[in-house]
Amino acid sequence: MIDLYTAPTPNGWKASVTLEELGLPYTVHAVDLSAGEQKTEAFLRINPNGRIPAIVDRTNGDFAVFESGAILIYLAGMTGRLMPADAKGRSRVIQWLMFQMSGIGPMMGQANVFFRYFPEKIQPAIDRYQNESRRLFEVLDRRLGDSEWLADDYSIADIANWCWVRTHRWSGVNVEGLPHLRRWLDAMKARPACQRGVEVPQKIDSVLRDGQAAEAFAQRARGLVQR
Repeated sequence: MIDLYTAPTPNGWKASVTLEELGLPYTVHAVDLSAGEQKTEAFLRINPNGRIPAIVDRTNGDFAVFESGAILIYLAGMTGRLMPADAKGRSRVIQWLMFQMSGIGPMMGQANVFFRYFPEKIQPAIDRYQNESRRLFEVLDRRLGDSEWLADDYSIADIANWCWVRTHRWSGVNVEGLPHLRRWLDAMKARPACQRGVEVPQKIDSVLRDGQAAEAFAQRARGLVQR
């Protein structure tokens, strides 16, 4: 049994979608970020960085894993799925996983901060992060023009990137003129495990599409960017 400590964010969804794809039993522990639960001593014993997601593998001596990419690699390793066993195949998956970790996530995250969360609209900063996010989308589009999935076969690399790219509207980044990326987005969205995973710990997609609800969500998030 896996204990999953998470919140409804792209990084959190990476873990829950992977667990759903692997069919592993898990218990969800929703972490209230706005209340600072991720900074409590109890949580810091699981993740010293005070961020979600984190897991505790109860089948392996209560082994704790933090950092979303590390969680995906751990889960793939323990099941022998979503990650090839050969060195080249494994490297391809890790390369595209690191692409998300070092590029897609940070750039879209900063786009969210300046486009959605900061009360002051600093247009050069908004342009910087939206443009860089779009450039990274173009890298994905080129790759997906050559391959159905990012690392040849479906893998944790697709899960990690999709959980962020699917939120492109919230970041103010368009996907027009990127047919391969849009084909991949649709293919990922159609997967039952992906559908279930992005509703953990609760469904928020409809909230983000509603004007008043989206603004209330952004207001709560403004306090988090300072933590």
